[in-house]
Amino acid sequence: MKRAASPTYIVTLPISASVEDERQLCGRLLAGTRLYNATMREALRRLDLMRQTKDWQAAGTLKNKERAAAFKALIKQFAFESASLSAFATQCKNAAGWRDRLSAHETQRIAETAFQAAEQYSFGKRGRPRFKNAKRPLKSFTAKSAGSGLKYRAELGVVEWSGLVLPVKYPPARKDAWLDEALKAETKFCRLLWRNVKGRRRWCVQLAQKGLAPIKTDHTTIPGQEVGLDVGPSTVAVVSEIGADLLGFCPTIKHPWQEVKRIQRAMDRSRRATNPHCYHANGTWKKGAKVKVVSKNYQDLRRQYAESERKLAAERKRSQGELANAVLRLGNIVKTEKLSYRAWQKQYGKSVKVKAPATFVNELQRKAERAGGEFVKLNTRVLKMSQFDHVSGEYRKKRLSERWHLLGGVREGAVTLVQRDLYSAFLALCATENEHHDCQLRERWPIVKELLEQASWCRQLEVASGGTIVLPTVKPSERLAC
Repeated sequence: MKRAASPTYIVTLPISASVEDERQLCGRLLAGTRLYNATMREALRRLDLMRQTKDWQAAGTLKNKERAAAFKALIKQFAFESASLSAFATQCKNAAGWRDRLSAHETQRIAETAFQAAEQYSFGKRGRPRFKNAKRPLKSFTAKSAGSGLKYRAELGVVEWSGLVLPVKYPPARKDAWLDEALKAETKFCRLLWRNVKGRRRWCVQLAQKGLAPIKTDHTTIPGQEVGLDVGPSTVAVVSEIGADLLGFCPTIKHPWQEVKRIQRAMDRSRRATNPHCYHANGTWKKGAKVKVVSKNYQDLRRQYAESERKLAAERKRSQGELANAVLRLGNIVKTEKLSYRAWQKQYGKSVKVKAPATFVNELQRKAERAGGEFVKLNTRVLKMSQFDHVSGEYRKKRLSERWHLLGGVREGAVTLVQRDLYSAFLALCATENEHHDCQLRERWPIVKELLEQASWCRQLEVASGGTIVLPTVKPSERLAC
């Protein structure tokens, strides 16, 4: 879906669906799934035919405007366009007799989704798109406007869609001030979707409201104040002139590794018992084999596993939102390094799966920009904040196990010891246009140093000649204290 031209935010409300409503909605889901597959098949057919032509091969050898013009002519010749595929989807819907199930707007939205997936594949930005099936069903229907097709009737508190009237569940009056304020905005369009909660399908409606999302009163921020971050796989260091601390990502999450392992092993035993044709005599999987039999016990185990992952995602979202709000209370101009979170997935797989640092960074960026601030991504290779020392002006590589930084290097007498991640966050705070200026570093360091000393993240040690330094242990905090 294209990005909205004007600011938009989403309000999600649950829906009360009766048994008959559930039956009709499931029928429309099946119709939407088949329509999506038909449109996707037609889009891929046109793309394959276009790629087989000699004109396509010749266009790839051209440059600049000639190349773009050649590809544009091919796209128009083979009708590999959103409007053409939308017309094809409408013809399929009418031929199948689904006029009472899907309106023109939902049909066009389904066709646009299929075309965008095929278009991204044609650009090489994603793999070949897959078709929907029982394991990957269609999960939502989206309207194109608020006045036709799938409609939200605020005065009646219902969602209307081609003869269906679905009541919306609201919280008690004046219990959620944010929701009361959000529902006053104009609704651009709405989306009907379902989620699997405790093994049951739960329906809800998402309202795309016009404007900026209301700000809760307890999430106020200091405009113009800068905050430096150093994001790690499981921790984040936060430094500003009014607060500094090293925090752990999602401290409330306790992943049930043993329980998940038990469920996965039980699923594997059940799958092997009901599908022996998929395995060799030594127990390895046969390439190209397909699971044909799924027992009820396997389905129950799969629901248990899905429910555990759903709870984990919900608690992670809540905890990361709380952490993002705590960071924004220190300032709305956030500075941090631009990192490769995909590389972290390979090196710290389990930690990244549970903590999801990239999701936190995206959420923090969205909230900072909503608060009228800015989210600055610094160049990691240029600044080298994990190696730089502003006292000596030198760069020194550290092992991953070195969690403390000796300010000014090792020398006899008094030595300043500062936690490595927090010092990197301080350097990010002082960075301007991917550069460090000595005057700014020396001006801000005494203020930040006092904050770090109060939290025991910066210490003064006396080192005798030839003596060794005993480094303290690092235990991240659970809450940010300003």
